[in-house]
Amino acid sequence: MAEFSVNPQRVDHYKNFNFRVKWNNKYIPGILRVSPLKRTAEVVLQREAGDPGMEHKSPGKTRFEPIVIERGITHDTSFEEWANLLGKFGGGADMSLKNFRKDVIIELCNEAGVIVMAYKVYRCWVSEYQALPTLDAAGNTMALEYIKLENEGWERDNSVQEPKES
Repeated sequence: MAEFSVNPQRVDHYKNFNFRVKWNNKYIPGILRVSPLKRTAEVVLQREAGDPGMEHKSPGKTRFEPIVIERGITHDTSFEEWANLLGKFGGGADMSLKNFRKDVIIELCNEAGVIVMAYKVYRCWVSEYQALPTLDAAGNTMALEYIKLENEGWERDNSVQEPKES
């Protein structure tokens, strides 16, 4: 069972649908899903000359996986504007070298909408943008757009503490 230091009477977990995403100090509307934040340390194997049957393992480079953010189609153009900073055709004269990387904040909230946990994701840029899904007249699904963000790491924002609940 999770331990809540400020609210020991709380036994249920936070709901995964209470979250917000922002960049440029602006909350992005319509976000439906954010993929997990994942980092992996490469394993470096080494063997001793006197004992070739034994391997020792030590950590190598750390790799941060891309983050996929999905949302329903809206009239907000935040995804498209960010993707266009790479240039309409992937680099070139229309690429914004100054602005194409952004820090992203992902906030988890409790049922009252109070931020209980936040993560800072650093130096993100859009490596993939999907403006429209396959459109299907016989389908029964929501039209989604998504961006895939390459990043150079993330960390929990330790300034966000467990709030006192009434």
